[in-house]
Amino acid sequence: MIISASRRTDIPAFYSQWLLNRLQEGYVLVPNPRNPSRYSRVELNPQVVDCLVFWTKNPSPMLSRLAEIAALGYPFYFQFTLTPYDRELEQNLPPKETLLNIFRKLSAMLGPERVVWRYDPVILTPELDFEYHLRQFERMAVVLAGYTQRCIFSFLDVYPKVGRAMSLALAQEAKEADETAMGRIAEGFSAIARKHDLDLFTCCEPVELSQYGIKHASCIDQGMIEEILKCKIQVKKDPNQRPSCGCIESVEIGTYDSCPHGCLYCYGTSSPKTVRSNIACHDPKSPVLIGDPPQNAIITERKMCSRKDAQLTLF
Repeated sequence: MIISASRRTDIPAFYSQWLLNRLQEGYVLVPNPRNPSRYSRVELNPQVVDCLVFWTKNPSPMLSRLAEIAALGYPFYFQFTLTPYDRELEQNLPPKETLLNIFRKLSAMLGPERVVWRYDPVILTPELDFEYHLRQFERMAVVLAGYTQRCIFSFLDVYPKVGRAMSLALAQEAKEADETAMGRIAEGFSAIARKHDLDLFTCCEPVELSQYGIKHASCIDQGMIEEILKCKIQVKKDPNQRPSCGCIESVEIGTYDSCPHGCLYCYGTSSPKTVRSNIACHDPKSPVLIGDPPQNAIITERKMCSRKDAQLTLF
């Protein structure tokens, strides 16, 4: 089975000690987002966990832990979101030059094939226009050339809460990209990516951009995982994701409302106040990311098994 750590929060940035404790103890309890009295008990050991997929905007706090995670027998790779926005939109992230250096350091440790660059989301406003994104994408692509093999991007979905927060911060309206804007961005990004040997993918975008050499992404990617494991895996498409998502099935171990990066476009947080309250309840020794299970908790064992096909080894 594949473990996602995590679409809901930034575990590498804020909870690496907790994760290491869970890997050492061999299990984690994951609350049901829709029913907080119900938990899944997820077994964690290298016999059933084929790969860990880390999602992060700042893996720096985890860099010193990677050797320990590898020594425990867990293969892994990173989805590293690195965008050009300033602190009006991403309130608590380090400076971009610092993050670019961290990206290069992580890639030097793991190899470019195990660090995916996410330029996600593409936000369009009167100031953050087509020319802005092309300039920023090229600036970052120059720095990251040779340190990653693929870049995944997507366009902002302007949900009401997100739209209001961004309009207040920017004093201008963010708009959803139409197919014309998507095509223009795709064509420009594609030309830049070719110069820097980057494969381009879109995340959860139904629009077809193959004419620009851009494929639909599988962020939890069967091919990447098979290359890391050097064997085939038998998996299905993840039924819990959107129809346009190409990810294979995985087990999510994160919790919403626990990331303090303060990105105004984030769907994983409802309010800074809730995030602060949850972080105050975090205990690195707890089997749950936030707090502890209540006394009336209903805990169900999650069925876990390896998806490796021992008969089909890659060489």
